[in-house]
Amino acid sequence: MKKTFIKISAMLAIVATLSSCKDQLGDLYLNPEQTTTPSVEKFFTQILNNDRIYPKYWDMRTFALTHAGVFSQVISFTNDKFIYREQAQYTEQRWGDFYTTNGNGSGPLAHYREIEKQYAKLSATEKQSADVFVNAAKVAMLEQTAQMVDLWGDIPFSEAGMLNLNGSITSPKFDDAKEVYYTVIAGLKDASNYFATANLSSVTAGSFKKQDILFQGDITKWRRLANSLRLRALMRISFVDEAKAKAEVLEMLNNPTQYPLLEETTQNALLNPVTTYIDNLRNAFYESNNHLGASFLLDKVLKPANDPRIAVIYDKGGRQDGSKWVANADYYAMPLDLNSTDQATNITNGKYAVLDSATFVYNSKLPGVIFTSAETHLLKAEAYERWGTTTDAATAYNKGVAQSIAYYYALNNLSNSTAPKLTAPSAAAVNDFLANSTIKYAGSSAQKLALIWTQKWVQFGFMQSVQAWSELRRTKYPQLTFVADNTSGFALPPNRLTYPGRERTFNPNYSAVSAKDTRDAKIFWDVK
Repeated sequence: MKKTFIKISAMLAIVATLSSCKDQLGDLYLNPEQTTTPSVEKFFTQILNNDRIYPKYWDMRTFALTHAGVFSQVISFTNDKFIYREQAQYTEQRWGDFYTTNGNGSGPLAHYREIEKQYAKLSATEKQSADVFVNAAKVAMLEQTAQMVDLWGDIPFSEAGMLNLNGSITSPKFDDAKEVYYTVIAGLKDASNYFATANLSSVTAGSFKKQDILFQGDITKWRRLANSLRLRALMRISFVDEAKAKAEVLEMLNNPTQYPLLEETTQNALLNPVTTYIDNLRNAFYESNNHLGASFLLDKVLKPANDPRIAVIYDKGGRQDGSKWVANADYYAMPLDLNSTDQATNITNGKYAVLDSATFVYNSKLPGVIFTSAETHLLKAEAYERWGTTTDAATAYNKGVAQSIAYYYALNNLSNSTAPKLTAPSAAAVNDFLANSTIKYAGSSAQKLALIWTQKWVQFGFMQSVQAWSELRRTKYPQLTFVADNTSGFALPPNRLTYPGRERTFNPNYSAVSAKDTRDAKIFWDVK
């Protein structure tokens, strides 16, 4: 567990990061971890090189699965004591990895402050060359900032990282969560406007391509990502400030040339491993029994629809009978209403489906997911259903589900495991599924919105568990049932994470937010 306070450790962490070598990025990219010469472009790459985005063991095992994954039921879990209580040492690490660079994240805010400092030293001509790095870094940093608000609410932001920026040691105030979100929304629009007119020299374009480990220098995709993230943020606030959300979202959707979005699977913002990474996630899944068939996902959503995603999300599982493997007859989910003893017995006897080996468990090529085209279309579907026409909503919904199917099969097929890869269903088969299954876009407007929100939850899954938990709190869909834990004060999942101990102890500005620092307090957009 980290013991350092963010205002003190940030600069020391930057130095350590820049002088050490924990990854081998290879010849394709300049490695910011192997240089002692700070520069805007190198800090940009390090913001992207984020183990809180990559699906690696530590984040999955300590946070994505066991916190956001449990709280959103996108994964299985046993009914153990304290299952809904946050593990303070791990949530404190998640907090610190946004502000500092000596943990499992890239320290996006610390690196962005360093970018601001280095940028201020440049000449006007040099700034023109650096602008593309600054704006791409801003998009990446703001995406992570929004997640911090989604998890905690008010956070230190405007005054955080001053040691990196100007060398001053300050106790940063906690900025109002809503104000931070509006800053994110405005910043993403500014970045999109920059990318719309950016004209890079050949030298700058070559450097940006080399440093950009997300889109390999494609500024059109960066523009699309900025707009898509803004669309997500606007829909996130749409129940608390519908006027703002509606006006800005419809402006975007009615002007696709001015505000292009990530709308094709080839445009997905996926952070692929760029090192010689050969590990897999088996231990992360199996150590906490997060590898089994999730009850609501499998029994209430996928199986009733005979969903083609089942085959690449799960294996049927089974048991070893002497020298013979006996596969289960169907995909059986682990019920959440069983006591933990019965769950453990059934797990030992192999009664439940398990996460697919090729797609997830042994897939060392699994990318970090920032944004997908499936999410774009499902966001559009909600906007159209609420503020436009149900016909446009249906079109967007069907595209979103179809691209979600394509996404899961793509994860399966990129795997380097020895497990069998599956062929994606044909377009005709997908269209038939959309028209004739239980997920068909039909019913009242409320029922259609429930379909949209449930399918977005399916798309997020544990790969984007923070988003799944955030949207569950915002929309209250899918309508999940949680078995209460008898532990006093922790009977059900929280509405937010509580602040780390080091903030309560060392930041005098904590007093301004202490009254609402409870697990039952709600994030500002959680009003439905």
